[in-house]
Amino acid sequence: MTTRTALYAGSFDPVTNGHLDVVRQACRLVPRLVLAIGVHPGKAPLFTAEERAALLRETCEPLAAAEGASLDVVTFDDLAVTAARRCGARLFIRGLRDGTDLDYEMQLAGMNGAMAPEVQTVFLPASTGVRPITATLVRQIAAMGGDVSPFVPSVVAARLAARFAKS
Repeated sequence: MTTRTALYAGSFDPVTNGHLDVVRQACRLVPRLVLAIGVHPGKAPLFTAEERAALLRETCEPLAAAEGASLDVVTFDDLAVTAARRCGARLFIRGLRDGTDLDYEMQLAGMNGAMAPEVQTVFLPASTGVRPITATLVRQIAAMGGDVSPFVPSVVAARLAARFAKS
């Protein structure tokens, strides 16, 4: 029997407390969670894929272990359905903050379902305390010298401070 695997794809630039909330919830549902970092040549992320992978491992592996799940971190530069098939995932994990997310995620789930009907999408609602958090807003606050510590793990806040201290 193969281990039930879920794939949670995103840019994770940077990893936020909202991402951790989704990871924690997902690890309660499956014994194996794959965090898949999307790498797209047209985008210029704040952190490299390797830096994002290291931050995800540092912040998410303890959460997965606490829930009795294993966690893998991979990168992909093709379709999420292709990445899901590559790692043997039968579930897509998607976090929802609000109705705007739901509208977009329903479209995405429909397209993914048409391309890979064997991979089901599972929506996880964000916990109340993390609903307003987006990586985009975190990057903007950090770039302007604001305190992002309420929105990201401490290791990420330190990395953001160091990154913007150099600019």
